[in-house]
Amino acid sequence: MASTVAIIGTRGYPSYYGGFETAVRKLSPHLVDDGWDVTVYGREGSTKPDDPTRDQRVRAVTTRGVESKSLSTLSYGLTASLNAFRAKPDVALVMNVANGFFLPLLKARGIKTLVNVDGIEWDRAKWGRLAKAMFRLGARFTARFADNLVFDSREIERRWNEEFRRDGVFIPYGGDEPEELPLEPGLRHRGYVLVVARFVPENTIPEFLAAAERIAERFPVVIVGSSGYGGPLDEQADDLSRRIDNVHAFGHISDDRRLLSLWQHAGVYFHGHSVGGTNPTLVQAMATATPIVARDTVYNREVLGEGAHLCAPTPEAITEAVCRLMEDESAQREASESALNRSRSTYTWPIVNGAYAEALRRLL
Repeated sequence: MASTVAIIGTRGYPSYYGGFETAVRKLSPHLVDDGWDVTVYGREGSTKPDDPTRDQRVRAVTTRGVESKSLSTLSYGLTASLNAFRAKPDVALVMNVANGFFLPLLKARGIKTLVNVDGIEWDRAKWGRLAKAMFRLGARFTARFADNLVFDSREIERRWNEEFRRDGVFIPYGGDEPEELPLEPGLRHRGYVLVVARFVPENTIPEFLAAAERIAERFPVVIVGSSGYGGPLDEQADDLSRRIDNVHAFGHISDDRRLLSLWQHAGVYFHGHSVGGTNPTLVQAMATATPIVARDTVYNREVLGEGAHLCAPTPEAITEAVCRLMEDESAQREASESALNRSRSTYTWPIVNGAYAEALRRLL
């Protein structure tokens, strides 16, 4: 009889919303191949049931919750955990410490838990004081009740060792290494600067938008992303695109092939994420062999390794670092090769999936 695993804390399977959803989309079929009976909990309307890549062997279960920025994670985590309590899988893979509040429920039922702690959510500028307090309390529950933890970066692991006295297993994210993809119309290979991010201050979007006007005097700038609900940063990006011919604001792109193409052909991808451990967007840019300029943080230094092109989070520093790399074809080639080699050594889905399968198996 197959061992059973429930995956709790994402928008479901198959979903393309974010890093957790991508990881579950890659991991679930691997676990089935490895002999597991897999159930993924999610939200109504957040998955693609007719996705041609969907593995029909993976059981997708939707539960109810409250759709709001502050309550959605907690409410869906609770209803998924209650459903898992009744189903009693052998192991639960729980994503995000916000779901740590429900670990005592799973523990009381005898369900072993492996928790991906995600980033240090209480460091994120996008959350208010109450939300930060809730994440930190959820982390304390996680530290006390989880059977084992997953850290997606060594720095996150260090923080948990230091603050909560908990060890775990290092499992990062993987990237897809695509075939040669066609160029976006109107762009030239290695001839444009790209940014891909959710429009929040911690992703250095305000500083990049300020830099984009100066960069665009010399190179085309492509901006991909949005806040998800409109706001000043969305308006600023749209305004730049209207005023300056060399700036192209594409908004959110859900077409994976188009996004991979933009990375694959970019002369420089600017990565401004400042918190959160190993960032899935950065890992994917590496897998497409993109020359990268990143905000100088401990997380980005860890992922990119030696020889990374890093800069301070100011418009002047971003402009200088991006333009310098754009003007140096030899440095672009070296950065491209370095990113791809780094990706292949550590950040591939076969490596990531195998590590998750081993960690789950150890809990049986």
